[in-house]
Amino acid sequence: MRGERLAVGVLGAGGRMGRAVIEAVLAAPDLELAGGVERPGHPACGTALAPGLVVAANAAPVAHRADVLVDFTSPEALGETLRAALDAGCAVVIGTTGLGPEDHGAIDAAARSIAVLQAANTSLGVTLLAALVEMAAARLPDWDIELVELHHGQKRDAPSGTALMLGEAAARGRGAGLAALRLPPHDGMTGPRRPGGIGMAALRGGTAAGDHEVLLLGPGERLRLGHLAEDRRIFAVGALAAARWLAGKPAGRYRMADVLGLADLRG
Repeated sequence: MRGERLAVGVLGAGGRMGRAVIEAVLAAPDLELAGGVERPGHPACGTALAPGLVVAANAAPVAHRADVLVDFTSPEALGETLRAALDAGCAVVIGTTGLGPEDHGAIDAAARSIAVLQAANTSLGVTLLAALVEMAAARLPDWDIELVELHHGQKRDAPSGTALMLGEAAARGRGAGLAALRLPPHDGMTGPRRPGGIGMAALRGGTAAGDHEVLLLGPGERLRLGHLAEDRRIFAVGALAAARWLAGKPAGRYRMADVLGLADLRG
């Protein structure tokens, strides 16, 4: 660490998640705020965060003051996040959703030089849920799987990154990738359900912070595994747990499951 407390820089400081992370950092006795960043022209730029700190429009100076960056921005901003972290040699927790193959390739490349933890959902509860879904899918290989997620009406990506993460966990439990097992949307004349497939449904509306349910459907019985986000601050709590764990780790790509010490539960 650069000082007695872990220094955390927050990217996306003007957004809902960024503000929640900043509040959690300021309230934690073992953390200090290295700074906040927003895209140039954002209304939050120049606003006060703490004595001597305002929201900046450039990630590089904040990265050089930070032990760990926490990124809740957008896929378009990921490149600047990684460049700043690489230049400063600091770790980075990426909670941005909607990432594509090129984004993941960039994260893989950065992880050869710095510690990177990327998660579609930083909730500790969802992290455990994914492990349980993988285990259940492996031990109930002939059961159908359906995933349902609900988010607020302003969310851009669908299905959510968390739903895709849970779908990947289910597919991994069955020794395959989600692309191989994912079913097309159930709409119109769908015919018999393909055995072993994974169905997904995305619901949008209201102010829901994020509800996810995984249904395993067998002959004569159903298993329901789910998580309800009651407060957006849970994602900030999880992101900072990840930041504490990631600080000082060698270069590499890490997962929220590593933070909880979750071993492979399929055995």
